[in-house]
Formats: sequence, structure tokens, C-alpha cells
Amino acid sequence: MSGGNLRVNVVSMTDNRPVKGAKITIYNSEGEEYETGALIITDDNGKSEPVELMAPDRELSEQPEAVMPYAVYNILVDARGYESVYIAGIQILAGEVAQSDVLMMPVAVNDDNAQSFVIGPHTLYGDYPPKQKESEIKDVTDNGQIVLSRVVIPEYVVVHDGPPSDSSAKDYYVKYTDYIKNVASSEIYATWEEAAILANVLAIMSFTLNRVYTEWYRGKGYDFTITSSTAFDHKWIYNRNIYDSVSQAVDNVFNNYISRPGITQPLLTQYCDGKRVTCKGWMSQWGSNDLARQGYSAIEILRYYYGDDVFINSTSAISGVPSSWPGYNLTVGSRGQKVAQLQRQINEISNAYPQIPKLAVDGIYGEKTSNSVSIFQRIFNLPVTGVADFATWYKISQIYVGVSRIAELMM
Repeated sequence: MSGGNLRVNVVSMTDNRPVKGAKITIYNSEGEEYETGALIITDDNGKSEPVELMAPDRELSEQPEAVMPYAVYNILVDARGYESVYIAGIQILAGEVAQSDVLMMPVAVNDDNAQSFVIGPHTLYGDYPPKQKESEIKDVTDNGQIVLSRVVIPEYVVVHDGPPSDSSAKDYYVKYTDYIKNVASSEIYATWEEAAILANVLAIMSFTLNRVYTEWYRGKGYDFTITSSTAFDHKWIYNRNIYDSVSQAVDNVFNNYISRPGITQPLLTQYCDGKRVTCKGWMSQWGSNDLARQGYSAIEILRYYYGDDVFINSTSAISGVPSSWPGYNLTVGSRGQKVAQLQRQINEISNAYPQIPKLAVDGIYGEKTSNSVSIFQRIFNLPVTGVADFATWYKISQIYVGVSRIAELMM
């Protein structure tokens, strides 16, 4: 047995602000309270310190085995003035940091309501329906479907939690990047090589953006973007934990997708596990990690499976953010309107996260701005550099929209 880590992030469901002082109790898979050695309480940013938990050896997740390669834990989150939340089935991998994002609903102080959620098995270990084959390029010229005029990164996708025909399944509005992180954490192991994680993340994003671009389900009369059924789309699990290595990969490339020359729409990049189910012409998930261990890069892995003509494309059309990435890193010495915009957004975020110092909005990226950016990066699990790079810029924009509710005001 080895050690993995769990960090819990607690946020109010009504205003996206952190819940300070929430108590977290951890249980093992048998429902017994796990001895952590300290009371786990969230800080001013709604976050707990990482807690080390026992997990199976890392090697078990690097090759397909009959043994479950992760440990399962349950958590109970209590906070004054909120409904308690119980999440069962959190998956801990050796050597990885797992984060559980908990949304809490405010209630009367003496109300004892509680919400319970169960995370199902990982797709590489559990028994799920294989993907039904579809064309990687959708013919939408003659069937009356609505198609977007360009590839756009949506702020949200609407996830139908079941097969398309199941009218009883619930629909969830999920931030696009959160959706991709959830799916990747559900369908590959965070212990894999960086190139394999990146290749799989790009495939998941391209598939999802094809559904968005072609309005695939809405064209069939449904009112959602994508489903959580592995027979049709990807496995997405409400309230499942994600992993830092997966999260950072998504943050770095979230506006990318896979293309072929002369074709506008993102490829519907299908894949299978490659062991229990084989799929000629698709990517093998286990095979992608084998290639990465041989030194293949992410694009080389993708070309190995989808053909030598595929390439990684990108779009600057990102909905739900006030203004686009300036195209270069902001660092000490930078000046201008983009710096002033960043400073204004940080000041708004600091109202919800007071550990981040407020700034003079002067358009000058000095040491104080760099320090505030560093603290923001630490809180939101980004590499702490003090530089507003691509991933940091859009994370600041995303959190700003959430805490300021500017998106609702602009509707």
C-alpha cells in the first residue's frame, strides 16, 4: 500500500463563495471513520489541507489488472447554516492529489437536511457499455440540424445524466472545463504519463466540441448538449473527485481540439479501453499510455491512432469571459489595459477570497500584482509563478464571473 492525498474544496451553491469552517469527516469503504490525526476544517478559502490516505501501489494503475488500483473513501461535510453533504466512492490513487469539490446549500441554522451522493466505479475498472460507433465528421448539410458558424468554447455544457432516450434522467449545467476534468478523471488514470493524459484530454475535448458545434442532440429534439452514457458519449459523474494532474492538463489546453485539413468541425474522436474492448481506427486508452512510456508525445499518440493528417487546432472564441487572453504572458514590467482588467478582476475575487490582497488599478504589473497572482494560483491549484499565463488568465476570468455573477447581469 502507498499514500495518496485528498483535498476538499467547499463552496456555497448560491453565490460561489468559499465556505469557511466546514468540518470534514473521512470514512473508509466499510463506513468506519478514518483516523487522520487532526480535525479537518476548511480555511478562509473553503479548502482543507491535503490529507494523506492509504491507496494500492501505483503500478496497479499503470497496467490493466483485475485488482482495483485505487482506494475508496467517503466524506461527510458539515457547516453551520448549510445542508450536510455525504459523498461515497471518492477514488484515491497512490502519489496523486485528488480534489473533491463540494457545493453546499444554505438552510436554516437548525435544519438537519442532508444530501447524499455516490461515485460509481472508474470506467477502466467497472462494467460500462462500449461506445456505439459514429462518423467522426457529422454530415449536417441535409438534415436540418443547426450548426454553429465557428468553433466556440462554451461556458457551460448541459449534461443529460443517462442515455438520450431516458426522459427521467436529470440534466446538469456544468462548466465546460469542469466537465472535461470530470470525464478525464472518470476515464483515465491520473497516474499515467503526462503525454497520455494530454492526448486523452484532447480527444475528450474534441469529441465534446463536436457535440457543441453540430448541436447534435438539440438537432434531434433533445434539450441538452451531451450525455453521461458511455454507449453514446463519455462517463461523467456528478460530484466525483478530480485529480491535480488532470486539472492542470485541462487548464493548459482547454481551447484546443483535434482537426483534419479542410474540415471546420472538431473531430468526434472516439476511443475505447483497448483491452476489454478493441476498436480499430479509434484510440486505445491503455495503448496511449504504453506509447507515452515509449516516448511518444501527445500529438504523436493522436496521429498513431487517428492518422498522420490530424493536428491540434485552437479557438479564441470562448464564451462567458469578459475579454480574451492578450496573447502573451503578463509579468512584472507589463503595462496596459489588460493589466488593469486583471487587477479589477482580482479585486472582485478578493471580496470572496480575502487572502488575496487588493490592488491599485493602475495598469502596471508590479511586485504587488505578481504577489496577488501568486496567491490566486496557490488557492486554485495552479503552478505558483506570479505570472499571468494562459491558464491563469482564464482561471481568473472564470472565478471572477462566478463570484461577481456578471454572467447573470449581462443576460
